[in-house]
Amino acid sequence: MRVAEKQSFHSETDLALFAERDVWVGAMVPKRWAKRAVTRNAIKRQIYTVSALFESALPIAAHVVRLRAGFDKSLFISATSDVFKAAVRQELNQLFSIAGARVTSVASIVSAP
Repeated sequence: MRVAEKQSFHSETDLALFAERDVWVGAMVPKRWAKRAVTRNAIKRQIYTVSALFESALPIAAHVVRLRAGFDKSLFISATSDVFKAAVRQELNQLFSIAGARVTSVASIVSAP
């Protein structure tokens, strides 16, 4: 068994999870909802593309986007089809719009006298 040495932290940056204060976006696409790797990768690419458009509206933090339900295979036969990409992008636009609106409303409450 290894024993970890006790470390002393000298500043707040030593405790920081990320060295840079920035907007970080991660994507989780479980195999449960997207069985094929090509589908999971296509969804992740869409997440990163759409999140880049909304980056200025998001607070400085680490954000994770997780797929919580699958897409109907009878409607979306191919992960590379334009119809599938449009459906994923539409959901992501709604998600990031809601997230940006929440940040704006919280900021207005905090700055109110």
